[in-house]
Amino acid sequence: MPTPAPGPTAVASAVPNGDAPPRPRSTAALLMAGSCLPILGAVLIAPVLPRMQDHFATTPGAEVLVPVVLTVPALALALLAPFAGVLVDRLGRSRLLTISTVVYALVGTAPLWLDSLSAIVASRVLVGIAEAAIMTCCTTLIGDYWSGRERERYLALQAMCASLSATAFFVLGGAAGSAGWRAPFWAYAVGLVLAPLMASRLRPVHPETVSDTRSGERRPFPLRSLTAPCALTFFGAIVFYTVPVEMSYLLEDLGVTSAAAAGLAAAAASAATVAGAASFPRLARRAEALLPLVLAVCAAGFAVMCFAINTPLLVLGAVVNCLATGLLLPTLVTRTLALLHHEDRGRGTGLWNAAFFLGEFLCPLALLGLAGAVGTLAGAVGVLAAVTGVVALGLALTRARRGGTPATVEAAAV
Repeated sequence: MPTPAPGPTAVASAVPNGDAPPRPRSTAALLMAGSCLPILGAVLIAPVLPRMQDHFATTPGAEVLVPVVLTVPALALALLAPFAGVLVDRLGRSRLLTISTVVYALVGTAPLWLDSLSAIVASRVLVGIAEAAIMTCCTTLIGDYWSGRERERYLALQAMCASLSATAFFVLGGAAGSAGWRAPFWAYAVGLVLAPLMASRLRPVHPETVSDTRSGERRPFPLRSLTAPCALTFFGAIVFYTVPVEMSYLLEDLGVTSAAAAGLAAAAASAATVAGAASFPRLARRAEALLPLVLAVCAAGFAVMCFAINTPLLVLGAVVNCLATGLLLPTLVTRTLALLHHEDRGRGTGLWNAAFFLGEFLCPLALLGLAGAVGTLAGAVGVLAAVTGVVALGLALTRARRGGTPATVEAAAV
């Protein structure tokens, strides 16, 4: 008979616990830095896209290919993360992370000397492949190295670093772009600095010391148990990225065209995301219904944004929403990791990353489609508010009916 997917308690006992010697701070620092690399790929070159468009103005299809330079790594990451997860489990986390970081640096800096727009797009696909391995390895290693409250703390820190780095990289890209559209691509060379440190500091966790399976016992991969968490993660990514992607357009609809005002609004939303993520370790063990509550607050923030008649109300709604989305990301990944044994963690994390980054890629397309259906972008945000509220209510009712913990409720909601 197949062994069922482990619950949170079973898996927590299968990984290093509080009795294990503490890991050096450099371990966490390297994993956080690695987790920021896909964020760098997503936002760094956004400020220089107009200059790139001008440079390739005579290239057929440039009006389509230049925006694809920004978005295609996320699509490649989403499509290939499950395969990266398989490699993580087979080749080892630390080794694959080091190799992928080197590849990331090499293909990330390729546009510095490439003169063909098609070749640049191809290099960006390779960046997405490297990012898939990097993100899967980093999250898997967090699950390997820590458990319980420590794991929750570092997953929250991962979300905080992602939010802060998104703002920092956008500013860095804009500043570097003053020297030309190619200049921001130099930032990818940081991978050549990180890779040797990763190779020397990140040690693998040996399966025989952490596996909770009996010797010789073979278990099927818990794909069915991961279906609902990954579906929720896909939807959660759309919720997570709506404010960062659409805020400037919502401000324009209110008549605000100042870049400074848009920057302040984005900064306020980013700060709220960081604050939400920072509160996760304190709330994770106190609120069994955390996920439904978080989604309900997200829905409330969207509702305020939908009906906002001025900029302060719009920013207020965005801040409320982002406080919740700061909690949403670590909540989703923590509950997914709780379902995985050590030997399954790479594949499971790969599926989670695929769901999340596919949601990131499709978020603007989904809002665009909704806006076309209801007439305005604010109306589309209102529809998303309603859907998010329904999902939150459904999760709460499912948990109440089954009396499960957050980790098992998501699996039960299939």
